[in-house]
Amino acid sequence: MLDRIVHQTMLNDELKFMKSSRFRNGYIWDVEKLRQPFEVCPHCANKTNTRNGRAQSIVQEEPFGGVPLWLRIHKHKYLCRNCKRTFTESVKGVFFRRRTSQRFRSFLLNQCQDFTSLKRVTERFNVSSGFIHKLFYEQVQLKLRERTGSYWPKKLGIDEHFFSRRKGYTEFVTVFVNLNKNRLFEVAEGKSKNFLIEQIKHIPGRENVKLVSIDMCSPYRQLVYELFPNAKIITDKFHVVRMGLPYLLKERAQIEGPRKSLGSRKLLLKNRNKLDYSSRSKIDRYLKPYPRLDELYRAKEELNTLYRTKGKNRATQALLRIIKKFKKSEAEEIKRMGRSLENWREEILNYFEFKLTNAATEAINGRAKLLQKCASGYRSFKNYRLALLNACSY
Repeated sequence: MLDRIVHQTMLNDELKFMKSSRFRNGYIWDVEKLRQPFEVCPHCANKTNTRNGRAQSIVQEEPFGGVPLWLRIHKHKYLCRNCKRTFTESVKGVFFRRRTSQRFRSFLLNQCQDFTSLKRVTERFNVSSGFIHKLFYEQVQLKLRERTGSYWPKKLGIDEHFFSRRKGYTEFVTVFVNLNKNRLFEVAEGKSKNFLIEQIKHIPGRENVKLVSIDMCSPYRQLVYELFPNAKIITDKFHVVRMGLPYLLKERAQIEGPRKSLGSRKLLLKNRNKLDYSSRSKIDRYLKPYPRLDELYRAKEELNTLYRTKGKNRATQALLRIIKKFKKSEAEEIKRMGRSLENWREEILNYFEFKLTNAATEAINGRAKLLQKCASGYRSFKNYRLALLNACSY
């Protein structure tokens, strides 16, 4: 009696359990399709209740108690009197001409998300790699249809990460992140303004976007101006603070070599405000013989000091003072930093009003790199987009 109750909970209301027997490395259940008042012809969509013989099919079902399970479905053929054609009655949860149920496919999708790679899923459940790849992207696409018609969020983060070099040049992927929920919203190929607009202009609610956080990338700024007319742009704090680090490290490498294990390199990268007195003294003694390196270090620290300023008015005065000082410097790298700060002045100062950063976007970029590593890279952007949205948008 208990077995029959379990069987009925595994089956839908259209199927009746008959018997169970051993099959391959698991079990097969013989089930019968209960008769319905009528069936709909798949050819002409007319109703009919005229039977025309019997048929059976074997489909793989979700494992029961960790043991593989198949269903041998006994059903009937029907004759459509309108188009004079025969057809086999349909079963809920089993698509036409498929040998696996929709519940088994959903189960495998969950396993694909739990396992480190799709290859491990094929080995665990004894299915082909072609089947598991096709199933995974098919089920993910069905899942993502729930997001169709979603509106742009009020707070948006935009950034790019590496995708591939298979075409002989570096390809990038642009991610759009919902900073209200810290979830991935959309993925687009490339980082060119016109190419991005063609991919995302169909998404509704562009006028709802109020704040957009980006790095110091001119194509993204032009994209926001054209696509989100009501949005204010905020330059990400992290990218402003690290603006001078490449010049600083390059100058240090010319003095001591490119070794990363040196203690001086680690001290130069740290925020001076968080160091104790002895560490600051050590840095000052190290920089004293190298005035050019010392100037680059002081410029880096001035940008850190800027973001410790309270209030937009004070930050405006501090930023103007830094720009004026940088532009008077004899070092070309510092002059270049001053021109960049002047070019992005309004976007940098917006941070002190709204306090929005791109931290969640950078975290999703990290998850994207992990996803690429687990899959050993992707050749198809379409598949990569589906996998990344499935991993980061829920």
